[in-house]
Amino acid sequence: MNVWWLIGGVLLIEGLMPLLFTRAWRQTFEKLLQLQDGQIRFIGFASAVIGLLMLWLNR
Repeated sequence: MNVWWLIGGVLLIEGLMPLLFTRAWRQTFEKLLQLQDGQIRFIGFASAVIGLLMLWLNR
């Protein structure tokens, strides 16, 4: 599996959310805009760590 396959999969999942669940996606995005910068950074950090662990466990 190469990097382009992984990026394509991420884009597919990211695109399906606003396509299929438009209202919920918009509400979630509006809530995200109300968070402090530190909270958003923590969410990004936690997501990156979880993603890294998932890749490491499936190597």
